[in-house]
Amino acid sequence: MTGFERDFYEERRRKWRRSAFWRGVFATLGLLTALIALSVYFSGTPRFGDHIAHVDLSGVIYDDPLMDETLRMVEESDNIKALILTISSPGGTTVGSEVLYERLRKIAELKPVVSVLGEVAASGGYIAALGSDYIIARGNTVTGSIGVIMEYPDVTDLMSTLGINMQTIRSSELKADLTPYRKASPEGLAAEQDLIDESYQWFRGLVEERRNLSGADLDRVADGRVFTGRVALELGLIDAIGGVDEAEQYIDSLDSVAEGLPVDPYTPDYQESGFLGPVGKFLAKNGMLQRFSAQSGPRLYSIVK
Repeated sequence: MTGFERDFYEERRRKWRRSAFWRGVFATLGLLTALIALSVYFSGTPRFGDHIAHVDLSGVIYDDPLMDETLRMVEESDNIKALILTISSPGGTTVGSEVLYERLRKIAELKPVVSVLGEVAASGGYIAALGSDYIIARGNTVTGSIGVIMEYPDVTDLMSTLGINMQTIRSSELKADLTPYRKASPEGLAAEQDLIDESYQWFRGLVEERRNLSGADLDRVADGRVFTGRVALELGLIDAIGGVDEAEQYIDSLDSVAEGLPVDPYTPDYQESGFLGPVGKFLAKNGMLQRFSAQSGPRLYSIVK
């Protein structure tokens, strides 16, 4: 082989190696792009264009920073033009419901918010719904239960039977007067009743303001009872009967939102790391971890009983 031929074939090999390198680079980029697209599709990560966000609120309501962060994302995204919040909850802590309500009102200052009530959306679940501009429920949705409750066990008779006495040193008679280990004093019960009454007036005030109810109309819906969706519509607690389809139709009818926008789910990013990750996600998403920790002391609840 002549020197010219060797140089020719060497140059061909160098070109082939360079082209193979760039083919590999483009193939890798293409694969990564495909994987990202599949991840976006299957994880429900919202698209980049204008769309409607869909957030699902289910189970017992507690102060949930991950849910609040998800709603904050909805609030701050310019691509999200409206929010549909589906609610299936019997209620929960008053504070958790208050956090949801306040966040939804901040969102509603920027974009339309519609709540769609599921099988049960009562008490704290209804507080969350009050944060929206428009409330839709099924005809047989259980809703209402406008009130506040605090419960604690009384095991004093059992302790007496077992011969167990709880020794307590307190700074005052009203400090930790509500406890399973000691009969509450009349003064302690009165103080706790004041606490319940104050929170109830706050809840009642939300209904009065957001649903434009007062006097006998407000008294009729705010005595703690539950209603079907049909009765709730008659009483002014909701705006329409239907589901997510009706929520989309309502949003399409608004001049502030382009018609026919896609609806994308937004889900709190519960941790999945570790071999117990899926279990931890299930417990966290369904409020079980918070439920266990809730036993550490009395809390105010707005929950259907």
